[in-house]
Amino acid sequence: MILANDKDALRVVMRGYRSNAETTAFVPTLGNLHDGHLSLVRKAQDVADRIVVSIFVNPTQFDKAADLADYPRTTDKDLVLLKEEGVDLVFLPSAEDMYPVGSAARVEVDGISDILEGDSRPGHFSGVATIVAKLFNLVQPDYSVFGEKDFQQLMLVKRMEADLDFGIEIIGAPTARESSGLAMSSRNNYLNTKQRNDIAPKFHAELQKIKYAILEGNKDFLSLQSTSINYLNQQGFKADYIEVRNAEDLSVASAEDKDLVVLGSAWLGKARLIDNLTVNIGLPKGEDG
Repeated sequence: MILANDKDALRVVMRGYRSNAETTAFVPTLGNLHDGHLSLVRKAQDVADRIVVSIFVNPTQFDKAADLADYPRTTDKDLVLLKEEGVDLVFLPSAEDMYPVGSAARVEVDGISDILEGDSRPGHFSGVATIVAKLFNLVQPDYSVFGEKDFQQLMLVKRMEADLDFGIEIIGAPTARESSGLAMSSRNNYLNTKQRNDIAPKFHAELQKIKYAILEGNKDFLSLQSTSINYLNQQGFKADYIEVRNAEDLSVASAEDKDLVVLGSAWLGKARLIDNLTVNIGLPKGEDG
């Protein structure tokens, strides 16, 4: 496994892959890897000859300085995991390399960046779009894999890729979950044992209740959202939002929509959990993911 610590070293390796007509798949990460990240690597291995992973705690996507400072850095452990998975190249840039003094350009994706997660975390998606665009320009992969747990982020990256003509196929990988149903996340490490085992799984279960209610014909989305938020707050969460949206563009869902997504975010102690479930009203219950 090759380690590239700066842009020039990365470019040298990528030129070699291209000269050998080898396809590449790219998985960008913040590090602190878990099996959810590794599932993205395995998805990438299904489509490409060479796998490239970046580990970069991107400062511009954190809306709170304390959150950035507290984010776990586990690079040595991460590299062991990636080597075991057969990753070919890991890009480990510094903040100074990615954002030289005087950097001013930012990428905005209108219509997606300022709702839901974007509303709760101002500036977050500008930071995401900017760093992903920079990494796409540097790596120039054939494919890039993102987790479906971050549904809004995946939609944003797909829109940006199409609008800016990167020529990269964006692949969504299914949400990796713990046995309890809790979506895997680096932030789960902030949970204590009781929170992780007994309380946090109720978040996913509540989204499932909404999904099944919709599949049974309940289209009173506002009532479903409100009931869910009240329940979660009674269980020890601090709900940020629970929303039923159109899965194609994240507009507010209407009774006529067939492809929906239930998205939610809630604090449990120090951990901010996010999750989503898609709902296709045209399919029988249980067959729409």
